[in-house]
Order: sequence, then structure tokens, then C-alpha cells
Amino acid sequence: MRAVGVRFKKAGKIYYFDPGFLELKPGDGVVVETVRGMEYGSVVTGPVEVTAEAGSLKPVLRRATEEDVRQALGNREKERQAFRICQEKIAAHGLPMKLIGVDYTLDGSKIIFYFTAEGRVDFRHLVRDLAAVFKTRIELRQVGVRDEAKMLGGIGPCGRELCCGTWLCEFAPVSIRMAKGQNLALNPAKISGICGRLMCCLRYEARNYGEEEAEFDEDEGRTE
Repeated sequence: MRAVGVRFKKAGKIYYFDPGFLELKPGDGVVVETVRGMEYGSVVTGPVEVTAEAGSLKPVLRRATEEDVRQALGNREKERQAFRICQEKIAAHGLPMKLIGVDYTLDGSKIIFYFTAEGRVDFRHLVRDLAAVFKTRIELRQVGVRDEAKMLGGIGPCGRELCCGTWLCEFAPVSIRMAKGQNLALNPAKISGICGRLMCCLRYEARNYGEEEAEFDEDEGRTE
């Protein structure tokens, strides 16, 4: 069935929606219904055929209006205010957690707070406090260190902006074998990103090195 790919954040994951009778193209703003609520996003892939059962994809509700765009921009300011208030509440409760981001749904029916922590955190009282302040549904979501780096952005050891914060949509597994296969020094400081995990870019060249090694082994085995 036909679907359009929609992204909600820079370098965010692409989700597919049923465009119905709308003629949409990359760059168009749209309003869609997600599991989180009504959200504003941008079309990044035009109509493509995807393998999905009819009715399994959520529909694009409408092409974004000027009011939708204003609402989305207004939510960015609300998110900054919510971030500050939540930080104050976290400090007041003495919770061992680090707030890293806030998302408002387009219609303001839900606010999602993202945080990192070394272990489980009992934030029930914090949720009640936030609900009393904002008068809407509150969700606190714990994320890992790689997601933290993606959300906050930064400069990698290479001196360029982080791949995960600029174009890398999803994380793929990275292993120490990939570094070994490229004959890199196995110094944690040399092969780790600012998140403290193995750099995602170790994966980029792993396949090429594997192919070159296979070709080398094949050549070595030939006889005239």
C-alpha cells in the first residue's frame, strides 16, 4: 500500500503513514495521530509502496495549516519552560536522575519528559507534581546514554557534529570486533564516542574491511 515517511525530529526515526487522497511530497508539514497523541511532522519520503495490511497504517489527518505550524513553534517555548520547572521539581524531590529533554504533543494533551539515571527511579510523586502544574497527561521516559547524545547533540572525536544528532536515524549494533577488523588501537578513549559507547562510525567501514580481507585471502589461495 502507499505510504509517506514522516519524521518528527531532526535525524529522528522515520515513521510511515497512510496519506489517503492527499498528494504529499518531501518537505510538506503534516498532522498525524500517533500512540502519543496528535503530532506535527515533516514528510521526508514521498509516496512509496510498503508491505503492510490495509488499515494497519495510521492516516495522515491533514496537511499542516499555518495555525498548526504556529502551535508547533509555540510548543517549543512551552517545552523550555516545562524543562526548567521539571528540573526544579527533581531537585526538590532529591531524585537521582538527569533531565535531558521535553516533548509536547501538538494539541498539548501530553507532555513527555526524557531522563537518564543509573538505575530505576521512583518518580510517582514527581509525576503527580507535574500533572498538578500542567493539568495534562505526564509521561516520564528513561533513555540510554546513546539516546542522550542523540538528543543533546555535540561534537565527536573527529571534530564534526555527531552522526546520531545530524543524520543517523537509528542505532545499529557496534562490536569491538569491528575495531579489531580495521586494525585500530583498542584504546577506549580512541574508539568511544562522547556517550561512552563504541563509536557508531566503526560500523561504517567494517563491511569494506571484511570484503577486502576476503579478496586478499582469495588471492593468497590462487596458484598459477
